[in-house]
Amino acid sequence: MTVKEVLAELESLGSEARRKHNAKTGPDGIPGAPLDKQYGCKTGDIRKLAKKLKTNHELALKLWKTGNVDAQMVAILAMDPKELSAKQLDAMVREVRFAWVAQWLMSYVVAKHPEKDALREQWMKKSEKDGWAARAGWHLTASKVSKDAKDLDLDALLDRIEKEMPKAKPETKWTMNDTLAAIGINHAKHRKRAIAIGEKLGIYRDYPVSKGCTSPFAPLWIEEMVKRKA
Repeated sequence: MTVKEVLAELESLGSEARRKHNAKTGPDGIPGAPLDKQYGCKTGDIRKLAKKLKTNHELALKLWKTGNVDAQMVAILAMDPKELSAKQLDAMVREVRFAWVAQWLMSYVVAKHPEKDALREQWMKKSEKDGWAARAGWHLTASKVSKDAKDLDLDALLDRIEKEMPKAKPETKWTMNDTLAAIGINHAKHRKRAIAIGEKLGIYRDYPVSKGCTSPFAPLWIEEMVKRKA
């Protein structure tokens, strides 16, 4: 398929209701996708279309450059992470403007990239001004906290979260909170302080959640997950 054909199919799959929903707010409570940059497709339909394309890196790069969020989500599923240079991936992370795109890019591309550790260190610098790049750095850090934290200074991370999170951009704040929760859930030595920081900052305390879902408010999230592990 060509870019034109993919866009035409996405347009046929979109809906006004979905566009309005996406534009009002994205996941994570972050401002949503501009109406002129989306068709409003269901994620299931996006996955089906990407499955038809299989891995098509050249087409995926062209779809990404359209700036259309539905096309970018198809692109993420169709590209080969190993074909991207670190410079290309850094640019893509900074071009994101919608949380669902950021989540998919992290899960399906960044997490599989051979230079993700070097990129994490770059995106975690205190001098990083781009909110989406910082979000990516904290996302990878949260994962590292949960899986293999031996090279991390957890006290220093908690210091940064306590100081920086209140003024962080919305897109960055979400994954900083992920890191705070990951420390509290997975590292008993630091749990009391992680909960105290969450209580002090109060971020996501009143975040609306569906029945049966866990609150993103770190103290509640930590306590619930620790209880489940017991």
